[in-house]
Amino acid sequence: MGAEKVAVISAGGSGMGAAAAKRLAADGFKIAILSSSGKGEALAKELGGIGVTGSNQSNADLAKLFELTVARWSRIDVLVNSGGHGPRKPILEITDEDWHLGMDVYLMNVVRPVRLVTPHMQKQKSGTIINISTAWVFEPSPMFPTSAVFRAGLASYAKIFADTYAAENIRMNNILPGWIDSLPATEERRESVPLKRYGKSEEIAAVISFLASDGAAYITGQNIKVDGGVTRSV
Repeated sequence: MGAEKVAVISAGGSGMGAAAAKRLAADGFKIAILSSSGKGEALAKELGGIGVTGSNQSNADLAKLFELTVARWSRIDVLVNSGGHGPRKPILEITDEDWHLGMDVYLMNVVRPVRLVTPHMQKQKSGTIINISTAWVFEPSPMFPTSAVFRAGLASYAKIFADTYAAENIRMNNILPGWIDSLPATEERRESVPLKRYGKSEEIAAVISFLASDGAAYITGQNIKVDGGVTRSV
């Protein structure tokens, strides 16, 4: 792979975030993980990397992760932003507090770490940021109202960021997963997918691996569906 490269995964203790960490480690990246559960710290240790137990809703926890990463490896090449789950209620039952929490979980989980990592990438004159979003960004589902609203905002944020920093060789893309095996499985959801199955976290990680690679150097500002064909919008 040439020079040593470094990937940071926010909310990487389980599910798609953990699968991304494992895949990038297999690709040869040095790994740093932030996770609120402690699972990310354990996984990072297993992968020979750096783990911080903390929240992506905390600027201090994120700063600690980036400071430790740069102190050890002097660079950050890839940032993967994952997240948790926000409030789910009928739309008129969502309180002000619920909406603010949804923004923290689904939009600010990207905004905060991007503010911190971008100066490091500017110094290197390279970097790629990959945000795990949702397939229902452009076809919003009432099942996930706060996710749909704030991740639609994330699509706009990513395009503005990508356009702003492309000249400095810093890229940002969103991955839009559908029903993935890290979620509880139901027959109704499985049947709604043209491929008639849930996706695998490893399949999301494979797309992340590609976007982090030199082969994706001409891709930025995109929303890439990995949903088995469940959404149809262009």
